[in-house]
Amino acid sequence: MTSKVRLLAVAVIAGILVAGAAFPLVGGLGLLSNQAIAGAQDTSPGVLGGEMPSITTVTDMNGAPIAYLYDQNRQIVRSEQISVTMKAAIVAIEDRRFFSESGLDPRSIARALVNNGTGGSTQGASTLTEQYVKNYDEYVAAQTPAEQLKATEATFGRKLREARVAEQLDHSLSKDEILTRYLNVVYLGNQSYGVAAAARTYFNTTPDQLTVPQAALLAGMVQSPAAYDPVAHPQAATGRRNVVIDQMRQQGELSPEQAAQAAASPLGVQAPLHGIANGCTGAGDDGFFCSYVLDYLDQAGITPEQLRSGGYTVRTTLDPAAMAAAKQAVDAQVPPTQPHVADTLAVVQPGPTSHPVRALVANRGYGLDAAAGQTTYDLPAEPENLGAGSVYKIFTSAAYLAQGGGIGNVIPVPPNGYASPLTPGFVVSNDGNYPGALTLQDALAQSPNTAFVKLEETTGIAPVVDMAVRMGMTSLADPGADGGASVADTVKAQNQASFTLGVAPTSPLELASVGATLASHGTWCPPDPIQSVTDASGAPVTLPTTACHQAVPPQLADTLMTGMSKDDQPGGTSAAAATAAGWNRPTAAKTGTTQVSESGAFVAATPQMSGASIVFDDSSRPRPICNGRPPTSCSTGNLFGGNTPAQTYYQAMTTILAGQPVLPLPTTDPRFVAGGDRIAVPQEVGQPIDQAAAALRAAGFGVTTSQVDHRSPAGTVVGQTPAGGSGQAVAGQTIALVSSSGHVPAPPPAPAG
Repeated sequence: MTSKVRLLAVAVIAGILVAGAAFPLVGGLGLLSNQAIAGAQDTSPGVLGGEMPSITTVTDMNGAPIAYLYDQNRQIVRSEQISVTMKAAIVAIEDRRFFSESGLDPRSIARALVNNGTGGSTQGASTLTEQYVKNYDEYVAAQTPAEQLKATEATFGRKLREARVAEQLDHSLSKDEILTRYLNVVYLGNQSYGVAAAARTYFNTTPDQLTVPQAALLAGMVQSPAAYDPVAHPQAATGRRNVVIDQMRQQGELSPEQAAQAAASPLGVQAPLHGIANGCTGAGDDGFFCSYVLDYLDQAGITPEQLRSGGYTVRTTLDPAAMAAAKQAVDAQVPPTQPHVADTLAVVQPGPTSHPVRALVANRGYGLDAAAGQTTYDLPAEPENLGAGSVYKIFTSAAYLAQGGGIGNVIPVPPNGYASPLTPGFVVSNDGNYPGALTLQDALAQSPNTAFVKLEETTGIAPVVDMAVRMGMTSLADPGADGGASVADTVKAQNQASFTLGVAPTSPLELASVGATLASHGTWCPPDPIQSVTDASGAPVTLPTTACHQAVPPQLADTLMTGMSKDDQPGGTSAAAATAAGWNRPTAAKTGTTQVSESGAFVAATPQMSGASIVFDDSSRPRPICNGRPPTSCSTGNLFGGNTPAQTYYQAMTTILAGQPVLPLPTTDPRFVAGGDRIAVPQEVGQPIDQAAAALRAAGFGVTTSQVDHRSPAGTVVGQTPAGGSGQAVAGQTIALVSSSGHVPAPPPAPAG
């Protein structure tokens, strides 16, 4: 019987049965046919394509899962990943003629129409192919509860639609492919869609390992997942399972002895079930990293909605060993439920072409239980408003070196109460007594505030702010929440001399990125949490990326690393913390504390790894923090970056770097140690590249050039480092010019989801 004949037979039977009842024969048959045709046109493309929502898996750098994201708990598997036993069980109980007959069964449909049309119980009476169509309509195509109800309504039109699409499938796909798709789409209770999710949920196994009793239980649940729930109704589930086993015996799939043994087996299902948590709240200590990954992917063009249905595999850069060490450190320094005190740590690996993020942790748990100290605010990655204090002196120092200064230069240290002319009314004091002058290297280690505010008078505030953004504090250049001026623009417009004291919003991740820039010989790369992304078919997904750039000359970065190398030495602000941790590695480091100790920060880098910790009051009404074991909220704070933040870093990094060689810091460059003759840098932005390069060489500078896509005319200089105009640099220093390609490429298409 051909498909057209079978469909005609179904329509004729339907017309005869309903003549004089629900529909007149004349007109009724046409209406039913129209419904069937329209339904087939609406449904068949998706059904034929086999597109189903499935779980996205987020893994660590080694491929071990850390989180799952889904709207439906479904894992798509191939035919060879499903046991023969499972296939036999579902065919035995649902459609014993599946392999020998068509995708639709006119006799069964006629029987269903008799029952349904005369008010009897609703009859499914469907082949497995028709059931696949129905399940696809209900669980995949339907987007709303109303659409789901329509997909399961007991009407002649729906049955004819299913029949028509089933016939299309039967002629387009093999029986095994139809059966595989059916087993991937069918709902099996307890939020398990498809046989793979069900095998894991009920038995903590994979579908290729299902035994006869297990397969029979799942096949029996298809009729009513709620009524045959093995946890809620174990007796009913056992009875139904044994019906399936007996059907398998009758059809020769099992011998009588095998059937008897399977029927005597226990269900093997115990509460709690082996379901998987949905989202980053189920990622445990990896929750903050997971949250950052989702934000990163969203900005790259893969939305949360796509992730929850697209079946992606996202392999991150998370190093589980580094995460464990970092988490142990933050919890050891500040217990997770300590009121008002959050301890955060970010770890970034330096490199010439990428800066993978290895750890993002907080003493707080990631979750919704506030009473247990949990939060879903991404503490290690999002800037916190209390600032990082004197850590920002790094940027003032880098700007000074870029303009011809040296780490060996002696700089003045004004006394307490120094009023800088940069910002009228701004008065700065030191926390302690200092000599009237220090070398820049010693000033970085001892951190007198007045010295760096005074140094800003030499560099200018704008170059310091621009240096911070180039080296890794990229959020400072982001537009304000209302689309207004960025923090960087505001600081420059208001000439805020307090910038060097770290009052701007700061995240541990960005500080760790700054350390990675220095440890990468001045190359900034975006902190990257993604190793690879593949779609449901296993094909790689290309993400748009921001190119690395030379933030500062290599010689400057290498020399500044040495300039920051005394912080862990006697007299340095983190010396006590380093000694307590048994720290023995050359390190570039800087501490910071806000004015009333509402927060403290520490950033440090070795050639192998960079990390940053910020400890701060994370309540809605921040108060000062007092140093202690653990730190506490208090009225007059004495938290410093050299105690809890530095202790957190040294404890974590001692473990993370264990077994790796102790490497020296990079070699210094004499120009940036003793300084040099500083001369004005011509401003060449907006000039033709050849003309600009010639002017800079004539002024006594070396020149490097690169090109970026930009809307300016081709060959026009659109970037210059160090900046020209009022800026100065050492004679002979290399100036980096960036010219425009003359066009801006179209944005990449959004990844398929």
